[in-house]
Amino acid sequence: MTPQTILFDLDDTLIHCNKYFDAVLDQFADLLGTWFASHKLATETIKQKQLEIDIAGVNLHGFTMDHFPISFVETYRYFSDVLGRSKNAGEEEHLLTLGQSVYQLEVEPYPGMIETLDKLQEEGHLLYLYTGGVVAHQHKKIKSVQLDRYFGDRVFVRQHKTAEALEEIVSSNGFDRSLTWMIGNSMRTDVMPAIKAGINCIHIPAFVEWEYNIIEITEVPRGRFLKLGSLGEVPAAIAESISKQPY
Repeated sequence: MTPQTILFDLDDTLIHCNKYFDAVLDQFADLLGTWFASHKLATETIKQKQLEIDIAGVNLHGFTMDHFPISFVETYRYFSDVLGRSKNAGEEEHLLTLGQSVYQLEVEPYPGMIETLDKLQEEGHLLYLYTGGVVAHQHKKIKSVQLDRYFGDRVFVRQHKTAEALEEIVSSNGFDRSLTWMIGNSMRTDVMPAIKAGINCIHIPAFVEWEYNIIEITEVPRGRFLKLGSLGEVPAAIAESISKQPY
């Protein structure tokens, strides 16, 4: 089997992420619903405004540890202004603390993570991790689930996980594009950048998806493009793809 270069996304590909944000977001919506009870502010209205503000923050600043907590405060300020409710510094501090709490939660691997990485490593493939976020926090998560035994120092962390960022990684490391794969849940930050870079990619939808990650494919893939239902299907899918490819 011809060894492949395989880049894995981290959050919601190898470990759970979105479900923790959704749980904290539920707490936020309940809290604002209570504070604005006299205005009968609907939960869905609160969540849609927070999503709008959060995505705008990510587009502007990238994946930081501030955009989520700040989106809580900015959503609170928006409805306070629109509905004529007085703002309170103590309430804003409480919202920041609530938003930051998501980063303290214990990391949980996706089903099949260890078996998948073991199999690919045994088959001689070279594994890389490519994730978006703050370097120290992402490395903390990597160590907590012992992913360093698979990736070593082959880890790329980018605040802006874009097509340009992936292209820089592929080109600067001299990866053979025909033998390189990007595996992830996000159509926006994993699949489309891989297609633009002309490498192979595998899309595995997250158990709980963030609306930011959902976009339409606007280019024709030059490499192989697979859609799988679970992480555990990856080794067999890559092996089958290799067997059909003339080298």
